[in-house]
Amino acid sequence: MRHVTTVFVPLSLAVYLLTGLGCATHQQSATAGDSPKAFVRSLEDPCNYHLLLTGAPQTFGMRSGRVRLAPGKSIGLHNTEGNEELLVFLSGSGVALIGRDTRLQVAAGNVAYIPPETPHNILNTGTEPLAYVFCVTPAGPRR
Repeated sequence: MRHVTTVFVPLSLAVYLLTGLGCATHQQSATAGDSPKAFVRSLEDPCNYHLLLTGAPQTFGMRSGRVRLAPGKSIGLHNTEGNEELLVFLSGSGVALIGRDTRLQVAAGNVAYIPPETPHNILNTGTEPLAYVFCVTPAGPRR
């Protein structure tokens, strides 16, 4: 039986990708059955949404990208479902809305952790672009 994963893309992300403001760069090709290989990616890309890791077969399941939000913009409320997520803030400042009640201030040099099954959104409340790298990976069993 084949497992199918449904990914809900926030409207703001869909607009980035569909209007050409976002880029989905796949710089490494691999075929099914290949083991992931080491590589280096540049974060310097003019796109507002730049994919860095795309999951299997490039990785064992980790996905990653760099997001750049203009002042006053947000990525859109979304949920990574059975995945956990780490955000590493590179520049700017804003607010991370995590779950229903948590509002955390974020800025360059901060990291934020999003547990599985948690709705969240990132808002740029500053006056310069807010840039961050996200890393999403399937949550494993608790030890």
